[in-house]
Amino acid sequence: MLFTEEQIKSRVKQLGKQLAREYAGKPLVVLGVLNGGAIFCADLVRAMDIPLGLAFVRASSYGDGTVSRGEADIFLEQGFSARGRHVLIAEDIADTGKTLAALKERLLSCGALSVKVCCMLNKPSRRQVAVRVDHVGFDIPDEFVVGYGLDYAGRFRNLPYIGVLSREAYGG
Repeated sequence: MLFTEEQIKSRVKQLGKQLAREYAGKPLVVLGVLNGGAIFCADLVRAMDIPLGLAFVRASSYGDGTVSRGEADIFLEQGFSARGRHVLIAEDIADTGKTLAALKERLLSCGALSVKVCCMLNKPSRRQVAVRVDHVGFDIPDEFVVGYGLDYAGRFRNLPYIGVLSREAYGG
């Protein structure tokens, strides 16, 4: 186990308060990244006591594996518009940076006033693309983690804590 349910709740509450101060009075939309970021996004927006919009994007570079394929598939919610709004991406984990960089570029090209990233977990040792992660729940080592929305082949998302998946579980 890396982070307990209590540690996660406390950190998300801190992030929510910080973000509410940062975005007070601004046209904000929080863009949750499905599927892994859904739980974090829901908890984060509940911790922000300001008016905001909420939308989702499906972005994936892992499939059912434990290593990024290197390409991001990005599908924005139908009808979503970033134009004239500040966009806060709520993501489960910043790993290689490729998905986040592609998503940020796309949102800025669609007219977003600003695009910032808030990730529950940051794995800087795996970064392959320079991408700024503006708000981080926790930095983690180069391990494959599950729980609190993060999965392995669709399993373990519902764990209330974050733990390292044993290499025996996936043949790593």
